[in-house]
Amino acid sequence: MDFLSDYGMFVAKTLTIVLSILVVVIGILVAVTRGKEHHAEAQIEITKLNDKYEDVSMSMKSLMLGKDELKKAEKEHKEKEKAAKKAKDTSDMQRIFVLDFDGDIKASAVTHLREEITAILMVARKQDEVFVRLQSAGGMVNTYGLAASQLKRVRDKDIHLIISVDKVAASGGYMMACVANNILAAPFAILGSIGVVAQLPNFNRLLKKHDVDFEMVTAGEYKRTLTMFGENTDESRKKFKEDIEDVHVLFKDFVKNERPVVDIEKVSTGEYWFGTRAKELALVDELKTSDDYLLEKVNYADLYSVKHVEKKSLSDKFSGFLQNVSEKVLLGLQTKTNENRLS
Repeated sequence: MDFLSDYGMFVAKTLTIVLSILVVVIGILVAVTRGKEHHAEAQIEITKLNDKYEDVSMSMKSLMLGKDELKKAEKEHKEKEKAAKKAKDTSDMQRIFVLDFDGDIKASAVTHLREEITAILMVARKQDEVFVRLQSAGGMVNTYGLAASQLKRVRDKDIHLIISVDKVAASGGYMMACVANNILAAPFAILGSIGVVAQLPNFNRLLKKHDVDFEMVTAGEYKRTLTMFGENTDESRKKFKEDIEDVHVLFKDFVKNERPVVDIEKVSTGEYWFGTRAKELALVDELKTSDDYLLEKVNYADLYSVKHVEKKSLSDKFSGFLQNVSEKVLLGLQTKTNENRLS
């Protein structure tokens, strides 16, 4: 028993020393390379989705079909490839550019969206199409306004734009969706929430209770309305409410302009609806998942996934490696300690 305990302590000390040396070495390497490396570069990655679907199809057939049937399927596959190549050579095949937008409250993904759309617009033709798988519950007005404006660039070039909502496109997410020529939605996807909300706590009474003074100096009558620490007045609340109402009016006007088929007064109450109900209200055009749509198109168009990605710098890679090693070593130490306790 003592031997196992001593051995466990020896292993723990050895791992600690190795980890310490590793931290120092990698720290030096990161410091040296950080001054020499260029800023992390970004690039556009393009993947042909037809190949992915075909690979899956052939894999399934190879497992399920008999020898003669498989031979026939392979022959058909080669004929299809030949026809696709001929269509490509004559520029007849439609191209569908597939984008993914996963929105957070800041619409951070707009950084990638703008680059992806720029890349597409440099090569897209009138007969091509942009297909966006959109997921967002909304967020900041200015950033989602920018994201919607990026999508409008596609419409302004007379290129067909389709937005597909599998899960949620609400508030700012729907602001983006309504720009499309067509909106697809899964039956239980969430859409709508054409409204505006702002909320903040106020700690003024708490500060007064503890004899804490709060000073705020502004220039301009409405530089600040409601605050978190100052004493809010009825006048400031009224002004804040007016500002929110104005944003709502702008939001309603935008949706009405981009999607005139909706009864804007009926759908701009701040409510959300599931896909089936959203179709009844003309918030969407068709009930269909993104997977179904792309699968329907795979034999008639070239599908390209377009992603804007940033390359990790050398120092970032080292940092990630160090974190990964540290976690594994700590996990090993914890496991060894638990084993000793159980012994």
